[in-house]
Amino acid sequence: MLSKLNYLKLMPQNTELMNESTYYQKVADYYDEDARDFEERYWNNAVLQRIRQSFREEVKKFEFDNALEIGYGPGLDVCHFAQIFPDKDIYGLDISPAMHKHTESKARSLGLNNVNVKVGTPEDLDKIFPGVKFDHIYVFFGALNTVEDLEEIASALNDRLADNGTMLLTFVNKWYLMEVFYHLAKVDFKKAFKRFKTVWGGYSGSKILESKCLSPGEIKGAFENHFTIEKKKGYSILYPAWYRHRWVKKMGKRVSEFLWDFDKSLDGTPFWSLGEYALYTFKKKK
Repeated sequence: MLSKLNYLKLMPQNTELMNESTYYQKVADYYDEDARDFEERYWNNAVLQRIRQSFREEVKKFEFDNALEIGYGPGLDVCHFAQIFPDKDIYGLDISPAMHKHTESKARSLGLNNVNVKVGTPEDLDKIFPGVKFDHIYVFFGALNTVEDLEEIASALNDRLADNGTMLLTFVNKWYLMEVFYHLAKVDFKKAFKRFKTVWGGYSGSKILESKCLSPGEIKGAFENHFTIEKKKGYSILYPAWYRHRWVKKMGKRVSEFLWDFDKSLDGTPFWSLGEYALYTFKKKK
């Protein structure tokens, strides 16, 4: 783990604007360490790749001249969108200096001049990207599960989103029933109800990421003062979660495709919210 002093030394220019809370320091340290082999692990996980591509296709349905990704990690998506939309400006915000370094290196190696990534937290968006209004804001894989106050974040996003702007946000879901049933079948009650606790420890069994799994009601409550929900979609309801990607190989292509399609058929039903991830699209209220 990086010490606070070393962390501050590594912060790129203007990241002194980052909220310096102890909690955010812990999150930054976690992802600095995670950055070491993040991309290698990603390319060895076909389920993670498939879910990411589905998120990307949802983003492509919106029109925008510029877009902001919160939690860009190793830069897979900011660089992807910058490549396919060379006439658009792609911004990024991430809490990890190590992820920032990786992303800047990737953008340079690809010759991308339309990528602008910084280190920071959403609370300080107006200082990190002063004067910029974003046509579209997106979050993949639950970066907002590690914020201190989701209502405050919703207000900050409202301030930075253009009047006709859109947002696509994904969250790690509290009501992931397959995970509950799986651990109950193994008589592991602690893991079965892990997501329902006030503090969720993250996916890793060996290191803790203090975060919070969020229910649809909590998300609606945090955003309803500023946004309307235009669409809701669930992922890995029956299709294995990304950390169960080996199950897909064992069950074979026919079964896995059936489960993927079955999950899609549940969108628009009350069962959409029972998956590992929940995706929302938001429009700014007039």
